[in-house]
Amino acid sequence: MALLKIEEPSASGHSGLTDHPLWRLGFRPFYLLAAAFAALAVPLWLARYFGHAAWLPRVDMNWHMHEMLFGFAIAVIVGFVYTAARNWTGLWTPRRGHLAALAALWLAGRVAMLFAPPLLAALVDVLFLPFAAWPLYRVLKRAGNKRNMFLPALLSLLALINITFHCAVLGWLDVSPINVIEAGILVVVCIESVIGGRVIPMFTTNAIGVKTVTHAGRDRINLALTAAAGLAWVFLPIPPLVAGLTLAAGCSQLLRLAGWKPHLTWRTPLLWILHLSYAWIAFGFLLLSLSALKLAPPTAAFHALAIGSMAGLIIGMITRTALGHTGRPLKARIGETTMYVLIQIGVVARLCAAFDLMGHRNGALLMAGAGWSAAFLLYLFIYGPYLFQSRIDGKDG
Repeated sequence: MALLKIEEPSASGHSGLTDHPLWRLGFRPFYLLAAAFAALAVPLWLARYFGHAAWLPRVDMNWHMHEMLFGFAIAVIVGFVYTAARNWTGLWTPRRGHLAALAALWLAGRVAMLFAPPLLAALVDVLFLPFAAWPLYRVLKRAGNKRNMFLPALLSLLALINITFHCAVLGWLDVSPINVIEAGILVVVCIESVIGGRVIPMFTTNAIGVKTVTHAGRDRINLALTAAAGLAWVFLPIPPLVAGLTLAAGCSQLLRLAGWKPHLTWRTPLLWILHLSYAWIAFGFLLLSLSALKLAPPTAAFHALAIGSMAGLIIGMITRTALGHTGRPLKARIGETTMYVLIQIGVVARLCAAFDLMGHRNGALLMAGAGWSAAFLLYLFIYGPYLFQSRIDGKDG
């Protein structure tokens, strides 16, 4: 089935920049911009890490952490929820000039974070999330869609975390920017848990006909444990308690995933990438448990969550939704499968670097960056034309 179908008639006869197909629905510009930025940002960071690209002094660890979350991931999340909310409500989310203005604001934030002084960069960057969350809230409120009101709430929470990050970098708050970004990643994990729990079992049943096991009560417990573990990591300096909660969250996520029958999806790349990426949430929390007890580096846990789960789910969803919303069959070919494998190579290599296995940290970092960038460059090569063209079935969106 095509995900999030749009039934409006095709808008024809328009002319002008904002009537281009790129501005017809949120996934188009934001998937394109996010993939292009992802492919560029990691090589820039690695170049600075290895002592090159001195003309980019702003590219440091803080920049890398911030831009992977508040640049790359947020763009995909906004593009996805705008597209989904159109289907949930039957109302249009930002499109045409409004959508183009939001994309320009996101892009201005990326340029400012690269080149502007820290205060100016902060002022430009923090504007995007409030301006993106507000129209989503208005559409959901107008439709009476209370079930999905958590999304503008979580986007608002991420906006607050972004402001906190900039205040920390500017020296206005005595908190670690690293801890602030970790909090943001854990909020995104909560979003993944909610959305993943809704769509992954459904996609699995529809695609291969297997009856998945879901349970609303257990799902609520799972989400409560995930949120509690995240809060404990950020706010509670009690290692045994943090270790216990993160271990419980990881085990709960594994149990939840098992009910979705991941072992039956290996012949369907559009499915196994979602199942495997969701499994990285569980593995990330298990690594957080070890990290709380000083048995593993926190960077390993957060890269498992950021590359394994976040980027894995992103590459899975931006291929699936782009296929469905451009009127194409939901079928992975060699290009999609290659993207999925490259992301997995990237996360495994990054974990090897985090643990410094066999003393080859730098080589592992380069392999991780190569896998990451190659995946998103391939996405641009294959999906760029899809995103720029009208739907092949003649529908709008």
